[in-house]
Amino acid sequence: MNIRTDILLRVYLSFGLIVLIAVAVLVKLVHLQYVEGDQWRAMADSLSTRYVDVEAVRGNIYSADGSLLATSVPEYDIRMDLLAPGIQEDDVFYAKVDSLAASLSAFFKDKSSAQYARLLKEARAKKNRYFLIKRDVGHQQLKQIRTFPIFNLGRYKGGLIAERKNKRILPFTTLAARTIGYKIPSENVHVGLEGAYGEYIDGKSGKRLVQRIAGGVWMPVNREIEVAPVDGSDIIATIDVNMQDMAQRALEKQLIASNADNGCVILMEVATGEIKAVANFTKDTDGVYREKFNYAIAQSAEPGSTFKLASYLVALEDGLIDTNTIVETGNGTYRVHRHTIRDTHAYGTVTVKQAFEVSSNVAITKIINTYYRNNPAKFTKRLHALHLNEPLGLQIPGEGNPLIKTPEAKSWSGLSLPQMAYGYELKMTPLQMLTLYNAVANDGKMVAPLFVKEIRHLGNTVKRFESRVIEDRIASERTIRKLQAMLEGVMIEGTGKRLRNSMFTTAGKTGTAQMADGAAGYRNRKYQSSFAGYFPADNPKYSMIVVVQNPRNGYYGASIAGPVFRELADMVYANDLDMHDDFEQMRFVGNTELPPTRKGSKSATLRVFEALGVKATYASTEPLQHVDTVKGIPFVDVDIKEGIVPDVRGMGLIDALYALENAGCRAKVRGRGQVVAQSLPAGQRIKTGTPIQIELE
Repeated sequence: MNIRTDILLRVYLSFGLIVLIAVAVLVKLVHLQYVEGDQWRAMADSLSTRYVDVEAVRGNIYSADGSLLATSVPEYDIRMDLLAPGIQEDDVFYAKVDSLAASLSAFFKDKSSAQYARLLKEARAKKNRYFLIKRDVGHQQLKQIRTFPIFNLGRYKGGLIAERKNKRILPFTTLAARTIGYKIPSENVHVGLEGAYGEYIDGKSGKRLVQRIAGGVWMPVNREIEVAPVDGSDIIATIDVNMQDMAQRALEKQLIASNADNGCVILMEVATGEIKAVANFTKDTDGVYREKFNYAIAQSAEPGSTFKLASYLVALEDGLIDTNTIVETGNGTYRVHRHTIRDTHAYGTVTVKQAFEVSSNVAITKIINTYYRNNPAKFTKRLHALHLNEPLGLQIPGEGNPLIKTPEAKSWSGLSLPQMAYGYELKMTPLQMLTLYNAVANDGKMVAPLFVKEIRHLGNTVKRFESRVIEDRIASERTIRKLQAMLEGVMIEGTGKRLRNSMFTTAGKTGTAQMADGAAGYRNRKYQSSFAGYFPADNPKYSMIVVVQNPRNGYYGASIAGPVFRELADMVYANDLDMHDDFEQMRFVGNTELPPTRKGSKSATLRVFEALGVKATYASTEPLQHVDTVKGIPFVDVDIKEGIVPDVRGMGLIDALYALENAGCRAKVRGRGQVVAQSLPAGQRIKTGTPIQIELE
């Protein structure tokens, strides 16, 4: 054998050995994977542990009147440890498993007793210590499940595992839903109060040690939480539930009547800037109006004639005009820079006050163009001094940016100044516009809108929010008084006179603006109708703005947005007892017929009677036509018992939901007003979670 042959032989032997080793390794891998795989995977799983977050209970959001706007209710995933201490012996488990299966079947009504029994027995055969029975089980349901066979052996012996989750609900469903908001952390979406105050509402998550078991499921190592979560804090909003409900109803009704694309209404308290109601509706593809976008705070658009208040303020404050200054509007047209500005009517010769009352475009354009065309920066600087170019810095995200351009802007032209005079070539959100009107109502003090009054944790105040003053005085007292008189004049002699109420005075301004429609510009003739004002005019308490976009059945501000202002103002005035000075003087003598009271909360009824200075007593449920006020006014305090359907007919929605939920019912609501019918009769015994339909009119 020569050297060459020897080398080749060694190579062949080495190669063969390598192949042999590779085959052996492959055989071992196959053996481990398919023969011993389950054993090794189980061992790996048993050695895999980790800590996971335990969700804290999120804080509640309350309205200013104490109503619950958003809350978290517990829901549970029900699982079972089929090797729990109390059922380790087969004779104990098999003696009771059929009874447990029957209870689960009767309770959930999703599987037969035989199916439940088979699943439980199979899970035990597989030594499953984390078998899923049902997801999303309510707290009252859990209380009943704990009484089932096997589960009633005790907290650990019966093998019942209830994993708590927190479900966010809005008790008033769509009421102020956009303002309450939501958040989606995974998508970095933060809307409304939920998004803005998440750091307070969310609380602090706890920690729990879990172990991975067969199937990749993570099971708690023990039932206790290693690090307990810290519950979130509560938010006290400025929203008033009753005013919010009134606002939504008034707005939706008018949007339907005018067949508009969308609209919003904001009600603000003059002195404090507290937002008492804010409603936004968009016409959906099915023709139903829903809250999908917060136009009130997010949509910057050309405001149109409501902006004339700012233009007149600037000219009055600069001393260039007075309310009795004469303006010649001629035939209702004004030609400036090859553009014709028009009035709806030919007003001829009018005073400044009259021009404002009838909303003359020609008058304000002439005034601003005449006095500021040689120095337009003086006009825009005045507008900036009113903070109209600045965001309001709201407590909730999503505020639209205002635009008050200056002569330095690239888009500035010879037409910009006269266009800005009556609300074009600039942008403001409805809330930014309302803040200006609110300042005039507030004798010149401009305050920032307030959505949150307080943050509380376990009943203790963590943070309190006071009114934030943007400007102590936006103009001289003389100018403010003149503007107030002009706004009142609109409601007496001008475009808003049809909106007057004989019971109280109002002040405001109508607005009609042509909307730009993308590349088509203003050719498509779409309009925005608006109304901004306050009431009572002689002692302002509330300011309000209404904006309706693209109404198809008319478009003037007085006829489209104005009715919403009138209806909401009327309802607020009727319901706000502080706005009526004559209640203290009211005395009922002898046998006097009085308005009937609804059934409901004793404490709420007593509070109303106390405000009216009327004595209250308990009474039977028999209707009374006349009452003797010497003895007091009778009313009914509803007795609520868990498991028994209460009689909620005649109640308002809030009282009805409270009564039904405390009785164990899951209420479904149809209509608005007071309850006129309920699907289950009063006195019927029910299981917790039984659905009930209530009809309101």
